[in-house]
Amino acid sequence: MNTRSHISILLAALWWGSLTGLGFIVVPMLFIHLPGPAAAGAMAAKLFTAQTWLSVACAMLLLLLLNKKEAPALSPSAQAAMKYVVAGLLLAVLVEFGVASKIVTARASGGDLRFWHGLGSAMYLLQWVCAGMVLLRLSGNTRAS
Repeated sequence: MNTRSHISILLAALWWGSLTGLGFIVVPMLFIHLPGPAAAGAMAAKLFTAQTWLSVACAMLLLLLLNKKEAPALSPSAQAAMKYVVAGLLLAVLVEFGVASKIVTARASGGDLRFWHGLGSAMYLLQWVCAGMVLLRLSGNTRAS
């Protein structure tokens, strides 16, 4: 395993771990410990924006590292990982620039907040799955599909 592979695994672990920590630990704790749902939601929105930029950075760096120009073809694990990197990157950007604004609008205007929040949560979960699959593929678990 070379340095490029090690860095790729570390980036995938950072991406998946940060999604895990924020989505399953930090945000639920905000809603438990902050005075009200409005305060918790506002802070969660800021944290999710920061997470989006971390996701974008990890995904872009992974794409650069996995795209070996000196190799005639990508390894099978890198090929499989690239698909999940692209899907996860797309989900992160869509949530930030599509769904998040709809959540803000729905909250302010009494629109369908439940729908947009559910869609954003589902897309976040799918991004988490994509980042996990990247980590599994790059760490040598070839049984993951």
